[in-house]
Amino acid sequence: TPIAARAVIATLAALLLAGLSACSPTPKANPADAKQVALGKTVYAAQCAACHGANLQGQSDWQVRKADKKLPAPPHDASGHTWHHDDDTLINITKFGFEKYTGPGYQTDMPEFAGVLSDDEVIAVLAYIKSTWPKEEAEHQASMNRK
Repeated sequence: TPIAARAVIATLAALLLAGLSACSPTPKANPADAKQVALGKTVYAAQCAACHGANLQGQSDWQVRKADKKLPAPPHDASGHTWHHDDDTLINITKFGFEKYTGPGYQTDMPEFAGVLSDDEVIAVLAYIKSTWPKEEAEHQASMNRK
């Protein structure tokens, strides 16, 4: 009957949607998630603040190469450029370094955190950083994730 066919189709559609959401990509950093932000703040203090600053201010003259030709650690507050990048780029740089984006041989003091931090910890750090940005920077960065 047509009603039974519709019920089967509706059930199949619901199962398909449930399956797709179960296979969704890694959840993104959510600055509105208080638990994620709290974890991120703790991990940031332990793993990132020594170079990027306790207040996300980065190292002085962060855009000027040092004598060893490496750039100082940039700020993650609104004065930096972190908010110019989408979550995937920021997560990948944190976990695997810059080579994917710069090519081989890029010199940096930033360690790779794959194997040091879990995916949830990396994402939480990003959520914490994002939670500190003013509205304009946060909206710009959110638009990068929609592209």
